[in-house]
Amino acid sequence: MIKKDLELERKWHRLLLMLKENIGKKPADLNAVLFLIGVQELGQGRRNFTKEQKQDLMHIAICKVLSLSGFYELEGLDEQGWPHWKLVKKLPHFDMLEQEKLLKMHVLDYFEQEMGWEDLAPPADAG
Repeated sequence: MIKKDLELERKWHRLLLMLKENIGKKPADLNAVLFLIGVQELGQGRRNFTKEQKQDLMHIAICKVLSLSGFYELEGLDEQGWPHWKLVKKLPHFDMLEQEKLLKMHVLDYFEQEMGWEDLAPPADAG
């Protein structure tokens, strides 16, 4: 299990560095990455968001990344173009650390599958 956790953290740090290269600033944490995914999924470009909208963007991101494992399904867009999701498969009960790990794994999957960032994995000879 420790080796898996180490690989996850290596991929996560690689993602943060790649995001820094792309947006000019390294995201501070998982929440910052979720916010970026939410903005991407909203598709309305870069703009100022209210505190409530930022929370909504993070919710959009969580639903999107967890949809990759079939937990959520897109219901559609509202009149302002905001996506709405529905829970279709019950999420496992995890403690905070396990929740963060689950989200990080799905965020990595998102960037690999949805964004085509294939070089997140550490080199084959690493470790």
